[in-house]
Amino acid sequence: MTISIDARALLIESIQEGLAQGTLEIGEAVRRLRVEVTGLHQTQFAKMCKISVRTLVHIEHGEGNQTLKSLNSVFKPFGLKMGVVRIRRDFS
Repeated sequence: MTISIDARALLIESIQEGLAQGTLEIGEAVRRLRVEVTGLHQTQFAKMCKISVRTLVHIEHGEGNQTLKSLNSVFKPFGLKMGVVRIRRDFS
């Protein structure tokens, strides 16, 4: 599976936006980035990110209490890292 650089950038941006808006969970975002952008299997991706496959599985399934270091490791290949975003308040 090969996607163009532009399509890759748009996909990463779309996933980043979903995370920022709260419409996409971290685990789902990581899984989508891994599958749709890299096309790598969990073992390959975990090795590339220098984390265990078990840690990656936990991240993708939203299980456990992941460290910031682990989360940043899986986002780094896409030029992303964990951050702080303002909570949108609904005043209606």
